[in-house]
Amino acid sequence: MTGTSLRKTKKKRDEAEVDPRFAPVVAAFANDRRVGRKKMFSSNAVLTVNGRIFAMVVKGKLVVKLPKERADQLVRDGDGKYFDPGHGRLMKEWVAVPSGRSHWVQLSREAYRFVKGVRQ
Repeated sequence: MTGTSLRKTKKKRDEAEVDPRFAPVVAAFANDRRVGRKKMFSSNAVLTVNGRIFAMVVKGKLVVKLPKERADQLVRDGDGKYFDPGHGRLMKEWVAVPSGRSHWVQLSREAYRFVKGVRQ
């Protein structure tokens, strides 16, 4: 088996492991070389730009990093809740959005633009 075949096999395996609800989000960034994927929070569906997370699926919900004002709006409108990574402290720029509440690809693009523009 050649190196290319191994990459294709790994790619197919990774795609199969992605939550089907998140697959359109992954596909929306497939051609952007600045976007990477990694595994954390027990999910292999974590997208990064410049090494920083902007979107992921955790417990079946899309979690995105957005400006605080936008996150507040989504929570206020009932489209999501502030993300709790498990230690009881809500993260005010991170919103967990259930499936069907808001367009995941659009929110992920907002998160991408926000995180890409944030200076470390």
